[in-house]
Amino acid sequence: MSYPTLKLKAGKEASVAYGHPWVFSGAFDPSTGSGQGTFESVHHGAFVHVADRKGEVIATGSFSRHGSIAVRVFAPGSAVIDRAFIETRLRKAHERRVRMGYGPLTPTTGYRACFGESDGLPGLVVDRYGDTAVFQIATAALDALRDDVVAAVVSALDVENVVERSDMSGRKDEKLELCAGVRAGKVTGPVAFTENGLPFVADALEGQKTGFFCDQKDLRERVRHLAKGASVLNLFSYTGATGVYAMAGGASRVHNVDESPRALELCAENAKLNGIKPEAFTTEQTDIFQWLASAQGEYDMVIVDPPAIIKGRKDVEAGAKAYHFINRAAMKLVKDGGIFVTSSCSHFFSEADLAFTLRRASVQAGVHLHTLAAVRQSADHPMSVYFPESAYLKSFVCEVKR
Repeated sequence: MSYPTLKLKAGKEASVAYGHPWVFSGAFDPSTGSGQGTFESVHHGAFVHVADRKGEVIATGSFSRHGSIAVRVFAPGSAVIDRAFIETRLRKAHERRVRMGYGPLTPTTGYRACFGESDGLPGLVVDRYGDTAVFQIATAALDALRDDVVAAVVSALDVENVVERSDMSGRKDEKLELCAGVRAGKVTGPVAFTENGLPFVADALEGQKTGFFCDQKDLRERVRHLAKGASVLNLFSYTGATGVYAMAGGASRVHNVDESPRALELCAENAKLNGIKPEAFTTEQTDIFQWLASAQGEYDMVIVDPPAIIKGRKDVEAGAKAYHFINRAAMKLVKDGGIFVTSSCSHFFSEADLAFTLRRASVQAGVHLHTLAAVRQSADHPMSVYFPESAYLKSFVCEVKR
C-alpha cells in the first residue's frame, strides 16, 4: 500500500530515530512531499511515511491535521497499518501482560491489554475484564479502521465481548464524534473480573473511562499491606477498589466518599462481592472539595486519589492550587502515626510537583511526612523508555507524625 511521504526538516530526524512516537507539525518541511502531495494537502486521518531530508523513509504513522502532534509513529521504516498489523501488535502486547502475571488464568483478569504508544499502537487503549474487552480510539486514522480494531481485539485477546468507549473528550480535539456501544458479543450490565485475587465488577457501558481504573493495582496492594486494624477514609473512591483492598488487609472500617451516585452503587456492589458487611464499608455522595473544607475527625489511613485535575497546560496553575488544598485538608485528618496515601494522574503535574505540594501542605497542616513508598502505575500500563509521556501516574505513601 502506498502512503503519502512527508519529509522532515534538516536536523529533525533525531527524535524519530531514537524512537519517540510523536512528530510535531513544526518538524516537517511544508513544501515537500510525495504520494498524495505536500504536507498541506495530506488529509486528516491518513497513514503516512516519514522521510528524512534525503528522502529515505524512517517511519510510518498516522497523520493529524489538528493539534501540534502531526504524526504518531506506528513502526520504524515502511509498514502497512491494517488488521493484520493491529492484531500482531495486540498479541505481542498481551503476551507481555501474561509474562508480567496478568491473564485469564491468573489472579488478575482485569488489566490494560494495550496502552497506546507504549505498545506500538498510538491512539488505541484496550482494557480486559474477564471475557470482555473495552477499547477506546483517540485518532482519526484508527477511527477509520474500527471494524479491523474490533476483529483484531477478538482474535488477539480471545474474548467473547467487545465494548467501545470512544466517548472521551480528547476525541473532540481530533474533530471526531463521541461514540460508544457493544461491538461484539453481548454486554447488558457490569462485567466481572478479578484483581490480585479479589472479585470486582466494572461498568463497561457507562462508567468513567472503560469502567475501572486498572492502573492502581500496585498502590492498592500497598494499602492492603498497611491497613490491618485501620479506620480508613477513601476520598475520590470511585467504585471502591482501594477500600476493598483495605478491608482485605484487615481494616476495621472504610468510609468511601465520591461525587458520583452510580460509582458509589458499584462501590457497595464490590464490597458485597468481597463479603464485606455494609456497616463496615460506608459511602457518602458529596462534593469532596466542599466536604474537605469542613471535615473533622481522625482516621488511621486517609487515601486521596482524585481524577485528572490538570488536563492541559492552561490548567496547571489552578490545578496545582487544587492539589494543594486537597492534600493539606486531607492530611489533617490522619492520626499521629497514621498513613497518608495520595496520587495524581495528571500528566502535566509531575512526581516532583506532587512532592513539592506535599512539602508545602504538610508544613501548613502542622504535620511531618515520612515517605514509606513512591508508587507508579502498574506494569499493565508500561512506561516506555522511548516515550517519557507514558509515565503519568504517581503516588506517595507516607507516615504522618504530629
